[in-house]
Amino acid sequence: MSVTVDGDTSGKVPLAVRGRGLLRGPRPETVPVLVGRACAAVGLIDVAAGVFPRFRHSRMHTLAEVLPGALGPFAAALSLSSGVLLLLLAHGIKRHKRRAWRAAVVLLPAGAVAQFVYRHSLIGVLLSLALCFLLVRHRKQFAALPDPRSRWRALANFVLLGAGSMALGLVVVSVHPGRVVGNPSIADRLQHVLYGLFGLEGPVDYAGATSWTVAYSLGSLGLLTAVTTIYLAFRPEHPAARLDEHDEARLRALLDKHGGRDSLGHFALRRDKGVVFSPSGKAAVCYRVVSGVMLAGGDPIGDVEAWPGAIERFMDEARAHSWTPAVMGCSETGGEVWTRETGLSALEIGDEAVVDAADFSLAGRAMRNVRQMVKRIERNGYETRVRRVRDIGDAELARIRRAAADWRGTDTERGFSMALGRIGDPADGDCVVATAHLADPGAEGSPHGDLKAVLHFVPWGRDGLSLELMRRDRSADPGMNELLIVASLQAAPALSVARVSLNFAMFRSTLARGERLGAGPVLRCWRGLLIFLSRWFQIESLYRFNAKFRPRWEPRFVVYRAGRDLPRIGLAALRAEGFVNLAPPRPFRTRSPRPCGHRPDLTAERGVRPA
Repeated sequence: MSVTVDGDTSGKVPLAVRGRGLLRGPRPETVPVLVGRACAAVGLIDVAAGVFPRFRHSRMHTLAEVLPGALGPFAAALSLSSGVLLLLLAHGIKRHKRRAWRAAVVLLPAGAVAQFVYRHSLIGVLLSLALCFLLVRHRKQFAALPDPRSRWRALANFVLLGAGSMALGLVVVSVHPGRVVGNPSIADRLQHVLYGLFGLEGPVDYAGATSWTVAYSLGSLGLLTAVTTIYLAFRPEHPAARLDEHDEARLRALLDKHGGRDSLGHFALRRDKGVVFSPSGKAAVCYRVVSGVMLAGGDPIGDVEAWPGAIERFMDEARAHSWTPAVMGCSETGGEVWTRETGLSALEIGDEAVVDAADFSLAGRAMRNVRQMVKRIERNGYETRVRRVRDIGDAELARIRRAAADWRGTDTERGFSMALGRIGDPADGDCVVATAHLADPGAEGSPHGDLKAVLHFVPWGRDGLSLELMRRDRSADPGMNELLIVASLQAAPALSVARVSLNFAMFRSTLARGERLGAGPVLRCWRGLLIFLSRWFQIESLYRFNAKFRPRWEPRFVVYRAGRDLPRIGLAALRAEGFVNLAPPRPFRTRSPRPCGHRPDLTAERGVRPA
C-alpha cells in the first residue's frame, strides 16, 4: 500500500495532516459534551446551595432553586446528593456512556415531579424536562459500552467517595456558626459527621431547624456512598481484554511473515493486551485500555496492505466504548498510515537506537570508553553467555527468572509498548538471553549462584533482536549492561542476527541539538527541563547510554486525536508503563533493602526509566 497522498510525489505525508478518514467532518460528541458540562455545573451549584447558607440567600440562589436538585423542604440534603450524582454522571455522559444516559433520564423526570409536588415550580419542571428531552432526542449518541472493570472499583468508590463525604460533611457541620449550641471541638465535629453518615445523632447540637438540615444532609451523603458502593460491588464484571491462545497463534503467524518490519512487533504478544484483526485477518492492532484511553503500541502487525482494515476496526472499537484512541511508539511509516486513515495527528516523542551487527566494532577512539570498561570487567573474572531460550535448561531458566524478579528496582513490572513481561516461556524459544557470571566461592549459598546480570532480547523478524529488559545484581561491578550488550552484538553473527534494537530514548533529538554550539534559548530551556526531569525519569542518562554504541536513530511517534487529549494520554501511558500505580496496595508486601549510598547502574526494561 502506498503511503502517498494525491498530488504528492515525495512519498512522505506530513504527520500532523488531517486527511481522509474516520474522524473527518463535524464531531458527533458535541451534544454529550455540552450536556455533561451542564450536569457538572448544575452539580456544583447544587452542592454549593446545599452546603453554604449564604449561597442559598444570594442572587445565585434564585437560579439554583429552579435547577434540578433543589427539591422542596429537603433542599439542602437533596441538593448535596443530587449534586454529587450529577457530578458522577457528567463524565460518563460526556463519554457517550449508555448507563450514564439511562441514569440521567431516570433522575431528571424524578426531579421534575419533585419540583412540582414540593415547590410547585413550573420553571424547575420545564428545565428538568428540557434537559431530559435533549438527552432523549440525541439518544443515539449515547451508545458507548461499559469499560473493563473489576471489583476493585467498588473499594475505590468507597474510599474516595467516603473521604469526600467526610470532608463535605465537616463543611456542612461547620457552616452554621450562629446556630451551634456551645463550642464543640474539631473532634466533636468529626464524630458528628461520622455518626451522621450512618443516620445517627452526634454530639453537636443546633438551634431551630438547622439540626434537621444537617442530619438530612449527612444522611444523604452516607446513603449515597453506601448505594453506589453496593452497586459497583454487585454489578456484573467486564474483565479487561486478554490475549487468548487462538489470537496469540494468529499473531505469531503474522509475525512469522511480517515481523521484520517493526522492532516492536513481538511485544504485541503480551498477554495483558486485547487485539482486533482486519476483516481479511492479514493485519492486527494490539491494545490496552487504561483510564478510558485505548492505547496501541508500535505499528499494526501484518501486511501493510491490510493495515487500514485493522486500524478501522480499532477505531470502531474505540467509538463503541467511547475510548480515546492513541498509539504509542509507532514508526514513521506507521504514523503516516494512522494519520492518513483516521485523521489523527502525530508527534515525535523520541528515537530508537538500532545497531547493525556487521558494522559494530570496539576499535576506534569513539568506542574507547566502552572498550576500556569491557576489558576491565573481563579482567575481574566475569564471563558472558549469549544463547537462545530454547537452548537453556529449565533449571537455569528458572534461576534467571528468579534473579530478574529479585533485581527489579520497583514493586511493579514496568513496560507496555516495549516490554514482553515474561522470560523463558516455552512459546518464546527464539528469544535470546545474555547472562554475566562471576565465579565467587563466597556466593555458593546465593539463590542466583554465579549469575550477576541478565539481558533479554525478543525476535525482530528472522534476522533481528529487540532489547526487552536489563537487570543486574546491585553488588556487581558497574558496567554489566555494557558488557552484555557488547557480548550480544559480538555473538550476533553466530545467531544469524544482523541488527539489534536497543533502548528507546525520549526526546533524543532535543537533547542532541540543545547541547550543540549555537543552540537557541528556547531549545536550551527545553533541554534544561528534560535534564531536570531526568532526576526521576533518567531521560538524559538513557540517551547517553544508547549513544555509547554509535547506533542509528529511528524516530518514534505518538498518534493522538486532539491536543487536549495529550495530558490524558500521557497519564494513561505512565500507568501502562508502570510509572504511576493507582491500584490498591498489596498488603504485607516486603522488599529487599538496597545498599545504602549505592547509586544503581542502568538496569531497566527497554525504553522505560531505569529502576
